[in-house]
Amino acid sequence: MMTDSHVPHPESPAVEEGEERPHRRIKSFVMRAGRMTEGQQRGLDQGLPLYGLSLTDAPVDFDQVFGRAAPRTLEIGFGMGHSLLEMAAAAPEHDFIGVEVHSPGVGALLNGVLTQGLTNVRVYDCDAIEVLNRCVADNSLDRLMLFFPDPWHKSRQHKRRIVQPEFAALVRSKLKVGGVFHMATDWGPYAEYMLEVMSVAPGYRNQAEDNQYVPRPAE
Repeated sequence: MMTDSHVPHPESPAVEEGEERPHRRIKSFVMRAGRMTEGQQRGLDQGLPLYGLSLTDAPVDFDQVFGRAAPRTLEIGFGMGHSLLEMAAAAPEHDFIGVEVHSPGVGALLNGVLTQGLTNVRVYDCDAIEVLNRCVADNSLDRLMLFFPDPWHKSRQHKRRIVQPEFAALVRSKLKVGGVFHMATDWGPYAEYMLEVMSVAPGYRNQAEDNQYVPRPAE
């Protein structure tokens, strides 16, 4: 999906004294324990202090963080970081921000960053919605990638899916006009659901010629 217009992102309503506060937001992920390899631990121990970012209460100046102004991509849920690492190595003139809550994945990506000597990658190891809301300025990203998010197969779990109308609006507010929201899933029903949500999301234009799905790239 490509953005084609500025659409204001609605602010969260203030809570007056005495009013009931809104319910806690439903998270789209579950924290999983996992064993750390030696390389992953190296990534956390040595890479996180160098390339890790923390939540802030004001938008981050990423030009200052990276020491330059460059096209900027943010990936939500990069898993073990293989594709993000490959993209960063192939495009040193671009900057990449990865968001992942799974510690072994964060460690694996950062171990690769250290091994390859990359300087165009930064990482948040926390909730992506918090990162977008608190740390990313509006109209500042060239591309946002969401590859293979948890589809939450059961009907009662659909409320946990990250792709919701509110999420589409939040992403839209962070992308520049002409920016790309790139999603991928390997489960047909979730692909249909994604298309349903995005087809009515304001400010987006489907880049597929038939307004359906872009073919999967060749291996």
